[in-house]
Parts: sequence; C-alpha cells; structure tokens
Amino acid sequence: MSTIDQTKQFVPLNIAVLTISDTRSLGDDKSGSTLAERLTAAGHHLAAREIVADDVDAIRGIVKRWIADAGVDVIITTGGTGFTGRDVTPEAIEPLFEKRMDGFSIAFHMLSHAKIGASTVQSRATAGVAGATFIFCLPGSPGACRDGWDGILAAQLDYRTRPCNFVEIMPRLDEHLRRPKAKGASV
Repeated sequence: MSTIDQTKQFVPLNIAVLTISDTRSLGDDKSGSTLAERLTAAGHHLAAREIVADDVDAIRGIVKRWIADAGVDVIITTGGTGFTGRDVTPEAIEPLFEKRMDGFSIAFHMLSHAKIGASTVQSRATAGVAGATFIFCLPGSPGACRDGWDGILAAQLDYRTRPCNFVEIMPRLDEHLRRPKAKGASV
C-alpha cells in the first residue's frame, strides 16, 4: 500500500484535460469539470482544457500539440473509450505512445469492477508516455473520472507517494530524446 511521505515537498504538475465528445460543451462537461476540480484541489495546475469531437485527426492534433508543449506535463482525456462507432480515443492516441502503461488499464479495471462489476469490460481505458508527457485516457462518465483520479492518479501524480510515483521519474522520461522538457521533482 502506498503512503505519503510528509517530509517531501509537493510538486505541482501542469495537467491538461481533454473531453472527447460530440455532444458536450464546457457548460455541461461534468467529466472534464470533475477532473479539473480534483487536480486543482490536489494542488496541480490546469494547463489547458478543451473539448473535441470524436474524430481521430482532431483528437490527435490536440494531444500532439500538448505533447510538444513544455508547459504540459500530463494529459488526461475523458470519453471515447467505449465500443460504439464514434468511440475512437484509443485509436487516436495509442499510436502516439512511445511506451504503453498496461498497468494503468489493469488498475483502472480493478477499481471499476469493484463499483460496476463486469460492466467494466466495456471500457478501453488506456495510458502511456509520449514525448516525456504522461497520457491517461479515461471513460466519459464523471464516476469513472472520479475513480481514475481518486484511485490511481492522485497518488501517482504526487511526488510524496511512496514507494514510488510518476513525478520522480519525470526527469528521465526523455533521456533517450536528449531534450529538456521533463523537469520532474528535483526537491
């Protein structure tokens, strides 16, 4: 079980939130609002927030822009992870991954199964790393966003979490690229 090391200083990250939906606007985007509220309450910065239609090229364009932006450390998407014809988030984003994070999907499904049972198989939640940026793709419901943030991301995006967390490895994410985007925790 992870714990918080109170002797360590919290390191705020710049997190972008992308809602993928053909029907939502900022005014009624409960899932995006859930993520934005939780990440800022935790002490992180909301680097950007947008809504995009379920379109592979449009999704990929925004995510690529954020990957290239030194002011974005983490991208969290919500929506488009199901099986309908319009659900294309994994198809849009997974080709961008330099490294997949299979454990995220497993952990998400374990949390989800405890709440909604076998219906969790209807989600294709996914995650990975691209250009020294962590990318997490959550389902489009506020409950799934709460579960993903509260049960996984809040701890893993907190430098104080022990035995390990994503923040402490950020300085090494781009060592193969030899570019200075990932700053991570140096405290």
